[in-house]
Amino acid sequence: MRRHGLSVRLWHWVNLACLVTLFMSGLNISNAHPRLYWGEWGFESARAWLTLPRFPGWMTIPGHYSLSAARDWHLLAAWPFAGGLAFIWLTMLLTGHFRSDLMTRRSEWRPSAIRADIVAHFQLDFDSADGKLNFLQKLSYGIVLGVLLPGMVISGLGISPGIEPLARPLIELVGGRQSMRSLHFIFAWSLFAFFVVHVTLVLLSSPLTQVRDMITGGRHAA
Repeated sequence: MRRHGLSVRLWHWVNLACLVTLFMSGLNISNAHPRLYWGEWGFESARAWLTLPRFPGWMTIPGHYSLSAARDWHLLAAWPFAGGLAFIWLTMLLTGHFRSDLMTRRSEWRPSAIRADIVAHFQLDFDSADGKLNFLQKLSYGIVLGVLLPGMVISGLGISPGIEPLARPLIELVGGRQSMRSLHFIFAWSLFAFFVVHVTLVLLSSPLTQVRDMITGGRHAA
C-alpha cells in the first residue's frame, strides 16, 4: 500500500509552489502599506496593532518593489491554490482518506495518550500504531487543512479589490476590511510557522526518504 496517494503527492507539490509564490508576493504587497488594523478603515500609525518591517527584495516576488506586479503574481497563484484545496478535500472525502488517516479517535484525546505522543515526537519517533499518522500529526494537518488554508482563501477573497463586494457579508462578520486583512496576515504567518516546523522535522527524520516517498508514494508498512 502506498504511503502517499497520487492525489496527495500532486496536491502537496502544487500547493507548496502556490504558497511560496503567495507568501513572497504578499511580502511585496505588504511593503506598500506595512501597518495592520482592526475594523473597517486604517491609515494612521497610532491605530495600528502591528507595524511590519520592510521586507528586502530577496524575500519578495518580484525582487524589487512593484505593487502591481506583486498583485499579478499573487492572483496567478491564488486560483490554483484555492482550486487545489477544493480538490484535496473532495478527494479525501471520496476516497475515505480523511476518515481513515486524518480523523482523530476519542482514545487519542486522553491526556496520557497525548503526553506519550509528545514524548515520542521529542524522540523523533513519528510512527503510529494504528494508522499512517499519529495524533499530533492528525491535529496539525487538521488545523492546516480545515482552518488555515480555508482561512487564507476566505480572507483573501475579502480583501481582493475585484471580489470584495461579493464578500461584504463575511467582511462585516469580522468587523471590517482591515480586520479581514489582519486575519489574512495571521493565517499566512501561521502557515509559515507550520512550514518551518514541518521542514525541520523532515530534516531531523530521514529527509531523503521523506522527500522520495512524497515523490514516488513510498510503501506503508503492514
